[in-house]
This record gives sequence, C-alpha cells and structure tokens, in this order.
Amino acid sequence: MRKSIENLAGRKLTGGRKIAARGRRKFEIDRYPNEAVVGPTQIVVRRIRGNNVKAAFKTAEFANVIDQDAKKVTKSKILKVTKNPANRDYERRGVISKGAMIETESGAAVVVSRPGQDAVVNAVLVKTPAKTS
Repeated sequence: MRKSIENLAGRKLTGGRKIAARGRRKFEIDRYPNEAVVGPTQIVVRRIRGNNVKAAFKTAEFANVIDQDAKKVTKSKILKVTKNPANRDYERRGVISKGAMIETESGAAVVVSRPGQDAVVNAVLVKTPAKTS
C-alpha cells in the first residue's frame, strides 16, 4: 500500500507534466491497520520510526474495566462488540477500536484505549438508566 507524496495526476496550467520534488521516505510507509477482534489474546510487535517498537492486539480476550462509581478497575472477559461508531463494518466484524461499545462480564463498557496500537483494552463501565414503572 503505497502513499503518494504529491498529487501528480493531471497537468500544470501551462500543459506541462508534474514531476515529484522528491521520492518517498522510509518513515512515510503506510501500513494496513491492525484491527483487534475478540478471541484468545495474540499480540503483534512492529518496528516503527526511531527504531522503536509498537505492540498491537490481533485478538483480545480481556479488558481492564473501570467502574467510576466504585472507583475500582477489574479485569473482565470480553463477550462481544455491541456497537462501533467508527465504522459500521467494524461493528459487523466485531473489531475493537477506540469508542467501541463492548459487552463484558462486568456489563456494557466503552473502550477508551487504542487496542490496535497500544496492545491494551481499557474500558469505562456504562451506567444503564434505571427503568421506572
């Protein structure tokens, strides 16, 4: 997946060709996104700019769920992805990304970390409104 430096399509106003001022650099390489899904934990480690490494989830089984009322963090098993506002296709495929609603053993939670880049799933427990009848 190559990313262009400049828009070289078409021609200049004078009718001449557009020529790139320079080629691509190693740090400009584009990669396919690492989309974490629910399953037994698998981690991918990638080399990034500056000879650093970035760990990412391929599949995630557990989430650190924060209960803001009780001020406690518990490790809960992820059951399924219920909603993903980032992408409707992600919702259908069960991709865990930031902002995704997940169903855990502790209850419904919203993901606040980036599992495809951080290799951790942190989520905040969502309060369900009490029904009055």
